[in-house]
Amino acid sequence: MKVFLDANILFSSSVEQSRIRKLVNIIQNNGTCITNSYAIEEAKRNITAKKFGSMEQLEFLLLEKITINNSLILDLPVTLREKDIPILAGAIAVQCTHLLTGDKKDFGFLFGESISGVKIVSPQLMASELVDLGLIKEKN
Repeated sequence: MKVFLDANILFSSSVEQSRIRKLVNIIQNNGTCITNSYAIEEAKRNITAKKFGSMEQLEFLLLEKITINNSLILDLPVTLREKDIPILAGAIAVQCTHLLTGDKKDFGFLFGESISGVKIVSPQLMASELVDLGLIKEKN
């Protein structure tokens, strides 16, 4: 499992005890988490603007748990807003199995779909896959 993390996932992971941080930790323990500088900069801007989360926790996460790769493909097989192109283009370029994003507005129409081998998933869809794989237990 090779999962590309969108900026909003990095942002939410900057809170050490958040559910998203726990999800990222499970993914990392059973595969690889990848992101790019574009997503990191957006997450940092949001932490500063919203005064939510911790820049220190984000930096720790990036140093300890996440691979940073800035490769991009040039042509996407789907139309996205300009700001979202580096995210999907980065996931495809490094041959991720998944793109994990909470961005329903811009990626929601792709949730559950595979684009050039990358399955676009929300945190809920990712957690469901991890349950199916036996990597996390389903709550009753």
